[in-house]
Amino acid sequence: MSDRVAIYPGSFDPPTNGHLDIVERSSRLFDRGRYKNVEVTSFDGLQVDFARASGASFIVRGIRALSDFEFEFEMANMNRSLAAGIEMVYLMTAPEYLFVSASRVKELAAFGAPIDKYVPANVAKRLRAEMGKRGMRTGATEAND
Repeated sequence: MSDRVAIYPGSFDPPTNGHLDIVERSSRLFDRGRYKNVEVTSFDGLQVDFARASGASFIVRGIRALSDFEFEFEMANMNRSLAAGIEMVYLMTAPEYLFVSASRVKELAAFGAPIDKYVPANVAKRLRAEMGKRGMRTGATEAND
């Protein structure tokens, strides 16, 4: 039997505690896909192509709300049409992270609100430093230039 390998694609900009929760929980389901068994890799292109190149048979995604499900349902069917042998695996977000998103965290940081309970300490520190350097734009509240 071959290893059960998964990827968890996303921009993770920034990585939130919700993302890390999905990583930790999915790491218990697969032989490679990781936590202690985690690799962080960037790629350009289609998820299914990266999954094939990585030897992965599974793509892990987190779902927070019904709107996430609609998007993921569409993506799953497209991925299935491109790579029938790669299965999509969905984990429901833990209740404490249902409202946390990377874009919301960036918006909070841009306005100086506390973000420490939503992201790892090193990420919070980096976001505060970036904001101090150049005033962070989130796209959520500014008019288009």
